[in-house]
Amino acid sequence: MNQHNPIRTGYSACPHDCPSTCALEIDISGGRIGRVRGSKDNSYTAGVICAKVARYAERANHPDRLTRPLRRTGPKGSCEFEPMGWDEALDTIAARFRAAEATHGPEAVWPYYYAGTMGLVMRDGINRLTHAKGYSRFFSTICTNPAWSGFLAGTGRLAGPDPREMAKSDLVVIWGTNPVSTQINVMAHATRARKERGAKIAVVDVYRSPTMEQADIPVLIRPGTDGALACAVMHVLFRDGMADRDYLARHTDDAAGLEAHLQLRTPEWAAAITRLPAAEIEAFAHAIGATPRTFIRAGYGFTRSRNGAVNMHAVTCIPAVTGAWRHEGGGVFHTNGAIFAWNKQLIEGTGGPASRARMLDQSRIGAILCGDAEVLGGGPPVTAMLIQNTNPVSVAPEQDKVRAGFAREDLFVAVHEQFMTETALYADIVLPATMFTEHDDIYQGGGNQYVIAGPKLVDAPGECRSNHEVICALAERLGAEHEGFALSARAIADRTLQASRRGSFAELEEKRFIDVQPDFETAHYGRGFNWPDGKFRLRPNWPKVPYAAPAKFGPVADMPEWPDHWGVIEEATAEYPFRLVTAPARSFLNSSFTETPGSVAREKRPELMIHPQDAAGLGIAAGDVVRVESARGGVELHARLFDGLRRGVVVAESIWPNGAHRGGRGINALTGADPVAPVGGAAFHDNRVRIIREQAPATG
Repeated sequence: MNQHNPIRTGYSACPHDCPSTCALEIDISGGRIGRVRGSKDNSYTAGVICAKVARYAERANHPDRLTRPLRRTGPKGSCEFEPMGWDEALDTIAARFRAAEATHGPEAVWPYYYAGTMGLVMRDGINRLTHAKGYSRFFSTICTNPAWSGFLAGTGRLAGPDPREMAKSDLVVIWGTNPVSTQINVMAHATRARKERGAKIAVVDVYRSPTMEQADIPVLIRPGTDGALACAVMHVLFRDGMADRDYLARHTDDAAGLEAHLQLRTPEWAAAITRLPAAEIEAFAHAIGATPRTFIRAGYGFTRSRNGAVNMHAVTCIPAVTGAWRHEGGGVFHTNGAIFAWNKQLIEGTGGPASRARMLDQSRIGAILCGDAEVLGGGPPVTAMLIQNTNPVSVAPEQDKVRAGFAREDLFVAVHEQFMTETALYADIVLPATMFTEHDDIYQGGGNQYVIAGPKLVDAPGECRSNHEVICALAERLGAEHEGFALSARAIADRTLQASRRGSFAELEEKRFIDVQPDFETAHYGRGFNWPDGKFRLRPNWPKVPYAAPAKFGPVADMPEWPDHWGVIEEATAEYPFRLVTAPARSFLNSSFTETPGSVAREKRPELMIHPQDAAGLGIAAGDVVRVESARGGVELHARLFDGLRRGVVVAESIWPNGAHRGGRGINALTGADPVAPVGGAAFHDNRVRIIREQAPATG
């Protein structure tokens, strides 16, 4: 230890868009963070964090961090900027917002954000400015909508068993997620069950992911066919006497109707759709039916299809058929959002006439910025934006449209960021942002039940300012009125905790985190599901799913009456014979960590996983540069031969920066923004494509 810079330990929460929301212990010395560890005292984190966050000092202390406000001096996207002062930058942004409002009305300004930080104050405070000024509101659709609406269709509430119960299960089914890469704590609890109880781990996915590599029961299917698999599993459960008819009679709405519907949903029927052999479907169903303590951990990945909500609902029906909800270590868990009961009125400034402004779809930003009258809702064009916590030029679907929209010379964009992202390259003004150890905030678990304190631990480098500071400074210049603009982030966190009956910020900081898990009966719906009759909806009412949305989206009227395979996915055609999934990369988190040398070294380069037999048919060898095209655009990657997927399926683990690809277009040049029924969302894993060999690998 350096006597001049002794090491102390700070406590916080991982701020990134991951359900684990790990409780962290952070070494601090000389005003900088060092080693980052998972808290052993937190029973969900249990001392385990992912490698990328363990290396967070590499990101926080990166020499390429933005530290001064910048103004664009060259063409949009050119990376030609010069430094400017904070006052001038904020004055300019306010003037351009006022000009947009004077020309087209306040709805011409669209504050745009997402989950670059999951801190409640720093993520959601931008809405306070939106509401105070009557700007176009933000409808969040890029991630959760299909999954959440599908879960709500059955349970009526976005919550489930204590996720720590995975360790008390006899069969853990990890369905449509890759936690080895994206949520390591799930694997920690599942492997504990295997070690201590002899539990089996089943993994349902569309490729042999690192998680499936660890499975006792690998279940490899085609993308978008999870509903068919779930139906065939339930067919077997009814057929072979493994359905809990007492539970069904007392806790579900129409078990007889479901059983009749499933008569034709045989393993052979599902095998033709999923390409999983019927014998493997039978074995999987019997494993579930013979194991009362079956815990299904349902992820987001399998819902990122045009039939994603239907798939999620079908999977949640399985424990209703088996009665697994009765047992500790049984049931289905997706996320715990409903248990926190936040009062965020102070953070978001909700209420009042300004809250009635139009709401624009996050996922359709390309069409919005290109002036599509339908998605603009008949209102004015968007001519000014403030962007925090997201990088839409890389992560939004229909990338060519997104880039064309940002290239408009009449569009003013201010980006508040930590690094010069590809969205920041299109900005007129770039503002330097703090990281999570450099401001006060509070966090909630998505995949767990903790509220965690995130106090400021170190000063930010250079002239970085927090999201809250920027929003308040702009509010002052724009004449926006709300009491939250005059409070510190810590004060807002404190009052939000107290309004939500969670004590004070000082108390939370002292405790580090608090466990808000409901009792067993509540978590397992023992007193009834969240419907007037208390019964799980096997037969969902899709138009009335209790999800807050400005309207219904997609072909809601065509959604199936019962759990089923809904054939609205982009099936392969003669022109586009492959189905593409854009799965998360292990060392990146969306477009975060793509700037850190450790993560880039581990990922190496953008690649396309393709089955060796499919590659041979196209004359493609390992390492070849291939062009992948959909009806929306094209992208170039290196071929990686991989037999851990079904023929006709290809996988690109992303999101690499667009500039990392030859040709400068990223993977979202291929993905569509047409909304998923019933409440919107983007079908990132549902793309038909063709593959063209471009270049052989270099030799010598």
